[in-house]
Amino acid sequence: MAPRHTFVKFWKGNLAQPMLRMEHQPLLRGSSSPCKLPSWTLFLAVCAVGIGGTFQYGYNVSIINAPTQWEPKHSSSHVKESCSFPTWFHVHLFHIHKFLNETWSSRYHKELNPDLLTFLWSVIASIFSLGGLCGALIGGSMAIRLGRKGALLMNNIIAILASILMGISFPTGLFELLIAGRFLIGINSGIGLCVQPLYIGEFAPKHLRGGLAMGTSIFLTGGILTGQIIGLRELLGGEKHWPLLLSSSCIPALAQLLFLPWFPESPRYLLIDRGDELSCAKALKRFHGSSEYRREMEDIQRECFALGGEKPKKPWQLFTDRAVRWQLITVIVMTMGQQLSGINAIYFYATYVFEQAGILAEKIPYVTLGTGVCECLTALSCGLLIDHVGRRCLIIGGYLLMTLWCTVLTFSLTYQELYSWVPYMSMTCVFAFILSFGLGPGGITNTLTAELFVQSSRPAAYMIAGTVSWISFFTVGMLFPFIVNGLKQYCFVVFLLECFFVAAFIFLIIPETKNKSFLEIKKEFHKLNFGRNARKKETELCERRQLQDEFLKISA
Repeated sequence: MAPRHTFVKFWKGNLAQPMLRMEHQPLLRGSSSPCKLPSWTLFLAVCAVGIGGTFQYGYNVSIINAPTQWEPKHSSSHVKESCSFPTWFHVHLFHIHKFLNETWSSRYHKELNPDLLTFLWSVIASIFSLGGLCGALIGGSMAIRLGRKGALLMNNIIAILASILMGISFPTGLFELLIAGRFLIGINSGIGLCVQPLYIGEFAPKHLRGGLAMGTSIFLTGGILTGQIIGLRELLGGEKHWPLLLSSSCIPALAQLLFLPWFPESPRYLLIDRGDELSCAKALKRFHGSSEYRREMEDIQRECFALGGEKPKKPWQLFTDRAVRWQLITVIVMTMGQQLSGINAIYFYATYVFEQAGILAEKIPYVTLGTGVCECLTALSCGLLIDHVGRRCLIIGGYLLMTLWCTVLTFSLTYQELYSWVPYMSMTCVFAFILSFGLGPGGITNTLTAELFVQSSRPAAYMIAGTVSWISFFTVGMLFPFIVNGLKQYCFVVFLLECFFVAAFIFLIIPETKNKSFLEIKKEFHKLNFGRNARKKETELCERRQLQDEFLKISA
């Protein structure tokens, strides 16, 4: 009986009572092999979470940049002067410029200065990133206070309010409402990017965690493609319908408010953060089935025991916690690597490449849809491969392939006019780069962020990753025009070096996380985090596991 008394004395606190109550429940008796395919509840839960999460981010980034053809027959002189557009461009840039100019003229009875017009457009475009940064900073706190599901449901209220403001900006003639709406939808996107992968990573079984977590990227790319399609001139991309297009982001929000309440809260959140064992068991039964949930229950209880009642950490506490030092460095490097990989440069040069390949200007918007289709296909492919091939292979391979395509594209753009077949090589490189990005950093980064941290550190880690992502996104938007103007096609040399160094970092630092529990992954980082003291820390962890196992045997 000594082990039991030792356990009770050691484990005295909030988590002791739930563990003691297990004596009267046969939850840990017996085991069954994990199911090969996810249940319908798991699949539908991923859909309900994704439609109002990362789908919103992809959709709202896409609709403001949906390309189409423009023939400036009736545009004002100031719009023409302030924008030196090619035969095609981002349609909403013209529509919003025209709206700003007309609103200013009717309000102040004078035409808008071209410099001020450009400034107002820049504010409308960049305020989304500022909102995303704010959303990332509060997303983790919302997930802790309201729960993962509660945070996502509350987030939809922000999206609906943003849609209303953007929708009424045109009939009321108040461009300030458009700015406020873009800021709010940015907050919505920031929260969604933080909470959605957190929620999915916590309810997914470990042998399917990678594939289900890829729902984050699948819905993000699906949002981009949907925005590209809806933003075509034949649908809502015309001058009369652009306010309706911007306000259409309320539809995914309403869909999530309708479907998500039918699914349970994160089981890990319920037991580890709330101490609600009964609700955790019910949630696991819903997600995994009544015959398959015991294994996941054991895994959650082990993590609960190892944390020792530790409360969720704040972001700044992670920077001083040696136990997560290399996990945090890894997340920052991967997040910055994803944003600075050159994917924005590829999209910038895509139109030029398509024109050089002989594609008619009016057909380019439809060819551009091919890039969105590529991203969707690679996200789906990555979801099928991730739990078979592993995370390391896909993300390292993705970065190395991107390095290769950046090299080839630099040469092909340099000698674009030398041979007739070179433009087609450039076009091939564009699609190949997008495919490599989707198979590697585009899909794996969010999945690894969820897997590298235990429950108490995970929300704060997502807040840090989101902050780094949005700052990098904003920095790229600010510096990229100068990089392109200064280096021209040689800007891809910078990106190929960045891709190569990120691939080398991942190869040297990150272990394979496939089919491993969060505690097993944490153990992999012990040697990096503690060096010579790693053995001592591992011994302490083993002793705590032995205490738990002995107690469970006695209670059974």
